Formats: sequence, C-alpha cells, structure tokens
Amino acid sequence: MRIVSGAYRGRALITPEGQGTRPTSDRAREAIFNVLEHAPWSPGVRDVRVMDLFAGSGALGLEALSRGAAFCLFVETDPAARGAIRDNAEALGKGELFGRTRIHRRDATDLGARPGGEGPAFGLAFLDPPYAKGLGEQALAGLASGGWLSPGAVVVFERGAEEPEPEAPGYEILDDRKYGAARVFFLRLGEAR
Repeated sequence: MRIVSGAYRGRALITPEGQGTRPTSDRAREAIFNVLEHAPWSPGVRDVRVMDLFAGSGALGLEALSRGAAFCLFVETDPAARGAIRDNAEALGKGELFGRTRIHRRDATDLGARPGGEGPAFGLAFLDPPYAKGLGEQALAGLASGGWLSPGAVVVFERGAEEPEPEAPGYEILDDRKYGAARVFFLRLGEAR
C-alpha cells in the first residue's frame, strides 16, 4: 500500500498485523480523492482540517496530508493500528508532519463534545468502520452532535458494497460510488440552524 499522490507520492505505508484492519485500496483511495478534488460540491483537500475515524493504518488521512490538508486527527482504538499510524506519519514526514497530526485513542462511535482546545471544527472526515455493524451511523451522529464538524463539512463514508445507504439525519447524500467490495458515500453536514 502506497500514498497515491501529492508530496509523499509513491511512499509505502505499513498496515497493522492481524484481521482487525481492512485498508482502503490504493485504487479506491485515488478515486475518492479525485472526487474530492473535482466535484463542484467539495471543499477540496488543500488547507482543510481532516478527521480519519476508524483510521486503521491512517492511509486516508495521510493521503489527505500528502495532498495539502492542514491537519489530520486520527481516531483509532486499536493499539497496533495507532502504532502503524505513528510509524507511517514519522516515515513519511521525517518531522514535517509534527504539529499537523494527532492520534486520538477514542471510540469513534462515542467521541463526546469537541474539546475547546482542539482548534477549529473539521471540514472533511473519513469514516471506514467495520462493515455491517452500524458503527458508521453512530459515528456520524456523534460528529454532528459533538460539534466536531463545521457546517457544510463533507464526510466520506465507506461501507460494504451490498449495504444500503446510511441513515444519516442532518446529512445530505451528495454522491455514492462502488469500488470493488466497497461502497463509498459522500455526505455533507447540513448548515447550522
């Protein structure tokens, strides 16, 4: 698995050992970022604050950083996955990513309120939860209720190709694509009322 484009293009990523992580393929990642960089509804990636929930190896967030994202908060509970994210960020950035990344050891389905010192709300979030467990919908609800996302933020939500579209009150489905065994939904958080 490699970074597809940007400053770290072609650089290898490590994945955690075991069956607990299912990384998004390079090809699907490239397609997702092409949508984000060209769709008229997308904020793009450059200078955006990003969250990578159920982060696994951190490939989606690291790809965003490679393409110019300002900052990425990785949310992951598994210690091996957090170690892989840390190792990948250190290997890619060689110190350049210091201050542009943070790893949050928290359950993505139970984030709570965004801490005041966390900085501005996030404009882009990636959700790649285990398939067919309903965890993505729980995370979407928590992102909205906890104030983690800015109004109009875009969420890229990956689930199994045969799963239905997510029940996502407060979000608008902008697009949906199939990439092999995955189905990816592009959602936008409704404006604040």
